[in-house]
Amino acid sequence: MFEAADIREWRGHDVVDPDGHKIGELEAVYVDTTTDLAAFGTVKVGMPTRHRLAFVPLAQAVVGPGYLKVAYDRKQVKDSPSITTDGELPAADEEAIFKHYGLPYQAGASGERQLARR
Repeated sequence: MFEAADIREWRGHDVVDPDGHKIGELEAVYVDTTTDLAAFGTVKVGMPTRHRLAFVPLAQAVVGPGYLKVAYDRKQVKDSPSITTDGELPAADEEAIFKHYGLPYQAGASGERQLARR
């Protein structure tokens, strides 16, 4: 897993799928609030006049020169829950992101968020 400070340096770089197909550009990093480790990235996808930010897990991602290769294919990332380019992730939408990728989700005991943007 990447330290949040390390992965933030890759903002604006290409995000590619396991086959090397470009998905979009890394826009932001969301960390797990319990560990402060990078958990998800948002990828700018869509047409130039209609961009949105799709979420992709950063587990098993590989950093290369000018790109970040994620473990999920382009279609799955583009079909993932997303927000507008100036939007914020509502707490109620976190679970849907985890479910989209078949990952376990557990909010804090008092309903605390599991993800925070860094």
